[in-house]
Formats: sequence, structure tokens, C-alpha cells
Amino acid sequence: MSTELSDLERIKAESRHLRGTLAEGLRDPVTNAISEDDNKLLKFHGSYLQDDRDLRDERRRQKLEPAYAFMLRARLPSGVLTPAQWLVFDRLAREYANGTLRITTRQTFQWHGIIKRHLKPTIAAIHEALATTIAACGDVVRNVVSTPNPVESEAHAQAYQWATYLSEELSPKTRAYHEIWLDGEPLVDEPKQEEPLYGTTYLPRKFKIGLAIPPLNDIDVFAQDLGLIAIIEAGELKGFNVAVGGGMGATHGDGSTYPRLASVMGFVTPDRVLAVAEAAVAVQRDWGNRSERKHARLKYTIDKHGLAAFKAEVEKRLGFALSPERAFHFDHNGDRYGWVEGSDGRWHLTLQIESGRLADVGERRWLTGLRELANVHQGDFRLTCNQNVIIANVAVDQRAHIDAIVAAHGLDGYRTDSGIRRHAVACVALPTCGLAMAESERYLPAILPKLEALLESHGLRDAPILLRLSGCPNGCSRPYLGEIALVGRGPGRYDLRLGADFRGQRLNRSYRENVDEAAILEALAPLFAGYAAERLQGEYFGDFLVRSGVIADQAKPVVDEVAA
Repeated sequence: MSTELSDLERIKAESRHLRGTLAEGLRDPVTNAISEDDNKLLKFHGSYLQDDRDLRDERRRQKLEPAYAFMLRARLPSGVLTPAQWLVFDRLAREYANGTLRITTRQTFQWHGIIKRHLKPTIAAIHEALATTIAACGDVVRNVVSTPNPVESEAHAQAYQWATYLSEELSPKTRAYHEIWLDGEPLVDEPKQEEPLYGTTYLPRKFKIGLAIPPLNDIDVFAQDLGLIAIIEAGELKGFNVAVGGGMGATHGDGSTYPRLASVMGFVTPDRVLAVAEAAVAVQRDWGNRSERKHARLKYTIDKHGLAAFKAEVEKRLGFALSPERAFHFDHNGDRYGWVEGSDGRWHLTLQIESGRLADVGERRWLTGLRELANVHQGDFRLTCNQNVIIANVAVDQRAHIDAIVAAHGLDGYRTDSGIRRHAVACVALPTCGLAMAESERYLPAILPKLEALLESHGLRDAPILLRLSGCPNGCSRPYLGEIALVGRGPGRYDLRLGADFRGQRLNRSYRENVDEAAILEALAPLFAGYAAERLQGEYFGDFLVRSGVIADQAKPVVDEVAA
């Protein structure tokens, strides 16, 4: 294995804490792009340079540069935002982006189609709305996610507060963001400790943290680099089980890359959770692979050194030992649609947003509908890791008004949607994602009716089934945790993966590789028939596939044995 540092490590080291030549590149009127080095640094500021791949060939024929534009992502801890913030984000989508807002699988918004001269005013407006884009991308701790229902109990509120605190404390401290985007005064003498946690080269790769509150695993806690499982006893938050090493990314044809579930390595009380998070990040900073980026996530660090060694190093840096993990149980990893009453008597309405895309298309005037809701709503909004939105903290006398707006804009599909449609997640893929090998978001509306027809023919229309679509194997839509998953191989071709569970605690397995839609439907038809005829009471589709032997249960256990 090479020990030479990757080129990105040089770029980070020479960037002066993420400054690079971004300011100069943004002022260059000759091109709508920026340099490749600066594009890598831009990710730390929450943005990627992309181009419309649908237009590439035609623009090449016309000898024009690609249709460059920027994707911009906000950092919204736990996915909570106010109606005032929603209205700002909606305005930015219409004025500077492509007229849509997209909810990501990390509880935040991203905008597509922002041209270079509009990037700075967009980021400045997000800042004025008391939000930020710093560290929404890049080799840092990304947006910290958590179960989006902090008002269910006092313990839930405390858990949410810890997630927000972690996000704030673990964000980069560089002033480059303020200098470049907010016209802050540049520092004359750059302080040596501008990044006390990250140093000059930050982390080897991205680092994801998520907090789940059993019995709901609606953030897929075992897909996180650091997963925190809240332990609540008699209504009191006792602390968190600590799980490490989750990650979804892989590379086709490279067996040295793979998805992995996080391993539980102990328990910590709330007052020590920040210290544990900082120690885990610091060990990954120092131990992670900086030569081969495809092996640079925490999961590979742990598998290289062993979970016991990683735990021992974390405890060494902490100066105390983790306690044994405590018992927990998850029921499912989906969202609860419709109205749910909170412990304080206020109500929360979860709406299903297909692929997380808020747009006005035909009778689906979802962007307009949410704007109208934001104009009258007196509570807040919550984004979920399953790309949906919660109208939260609604007084009982406002429910009818909210329902009327929802129905008028076609946002009430959750009432009648099929079981598989209610649990479908898709990444953006084409035309904007540079890594996409196949369609995902744009393919979901085509494949869903065909899957629904198959299911309905066997009386399974309402059966809840986790469907995950991904345009490539990198796993932004967490496809390896789908009971059914399609992972893009090339135009119109996918790997069909089956057999994850409905709780986010078992990976799926490859069932057919590099197949087209006809082969996918042909493979699923007899499995749906068998499920309809032979399933046990309350048995989920993925569990049936394992029990019946269609899929071998070879996934790593969630709880690994750890040396004391």
C-alpha cells in the first residue's frame, strides 16, 4: 500500500486553513468555473462545482465550456429551522438556484444550479438567516443528525440539545469562511491554533455523526462514523451507547471497499459525550489513511487496527474507560407519516416528499405549498434523514388550516401512498452529480409504479418495504440498508441488492449484478409471490428473504466483541 500522501492532502496543507485562492477564483469573469484545487477546498465551505451532464455533448460540439453551476448545502443540526428561515431558503431557490429545494439524507437543504456570481450572495443570505454552509461538505464532521422530534419528551429535548451542541463544537474554526463569503477582515498573522481539533490538513475523509432515540432508528444510526444511541430510562436521558465505524460507500469491482455497520463499543453519560466525540475524531485524524482516499473513512481505520485497539486509544486520550453498552431496541428506521401528538399537546405533521425534491410540477405544487405553510405556521419545521419534512409544533386549533394548505397543493399523498412509496429514498444522481453512473431521482417515478403493480397483484400494496435507489456505489441514499436497493452501474443498469432489515441493523446482499429494468422486475416477481404466500405475521420483506434462504445473513453484527 502506498504511503505517499494523496494530492488533496497537499491542497489542504497549503490552503492556509481553507482559503486557497477561492476569493480570486470567484472574481474571475472569464469562466463560470474555479480551479480544481479551489473546488476541493470549496467543499469545506458547503459547495461543489458541477455541470449539467445533459448538456455536455451539445456544449462540447458548440465549443463551449460545460454548463457550470454550483450545488450549495446548508448545515442545519438535526434538521430544525424556523418558518422565517424556510422563507429565505425558498426565495434563494427561486432567485439564485434552479427553482427547487432538495432535502438531503442528512437533514438539510441543498440548492442546485447556482452560477458563480450568485454563490457569494446566496451564502451571505443564508448567514443573515442565522444558518451556515460551513462543513456541510468536506473532510470534517458533517451536519450532525438526530431523531427530529425533540418535543416528544424532556429526554428527547435533551438529546436534541446534545446533537446541536456537538455540531457547534466540532465545526471548523477557520475564519476563511467569514473572509471569503461575509467580507470579514483577513487576519494579518494567521494563528497557529486556528483549528485546534482539525489542524492544517483536517480529517482524511468526511466524518458523520448521528443520534438516535430508540425505538426509532429514523437516522440509520449504524450508517454513521459515530452513532450515538440515546438510553432513556423512566423518562430520563441516562446517556448514549457509542457506535463507531459505519459507512455506506464502496467502489464497483473493488473488494477492498465495502459498506459497514457501526460497532457498539460502550456507553457514556451525557456530560462526557463531547469528549468521546472529540477523541474519536482525533484518533481518526491521526490514524486515518491519507494516501488512498477510498480507504480513508473511519470504517477502514477500525478494520485495519481492530475495534479493541481503536477503543483503547480513544479511552487513552479520554483518560477514562467507557462503560459497558446498555440494552436497546429499534422497531424501524422509517418516518411516521400524518399527525402525531407531542407530550405537550402540540401536533406534528410528517409529509412525504418524493426524493426530497420540493418543486412545482403539475398538480404537485410542493414548493409553493411549503412556502404558504411557512407564511402561516407558528411552530418550526424539521427535515428528516428519509428526505421528508415535519410541520412541527402546531396548535390544535391550527390543524385544519394546515391540512387545507397541504391538500390544496398535493402534499397529502402520504394518506394513500403504497407501502413501498412511503419508504423510498433516492439520491440526486443525474444530471448534476459528477459521480452518477445511472439515474436515481429521475428514475424513481418510473420504477415505483411498476413495483407497485407487482406488489398489488399479490395483495402487497400496503406492505412497508424499504426501497433505496443510488446512481452509484458511493451510497448517499444509504442503499445498502434497503430491503430492495438499486445501485447504478451504467445507463439503465443496476445492481439489485436485497435483504436488509426494517430496523437499519442488517446490510443487504447482492442478488443480481448489472441488470436492466426488465431483469429487475423479473427477479422480484417470484420473491413478492413467495412473500405474499409464506410470510409470518408481522414479518418484513427483508426478514422473509433471509428466513427463506433467498439471501444469506452474512452481515456483520451490530455489536462486536470488544476486549475489556
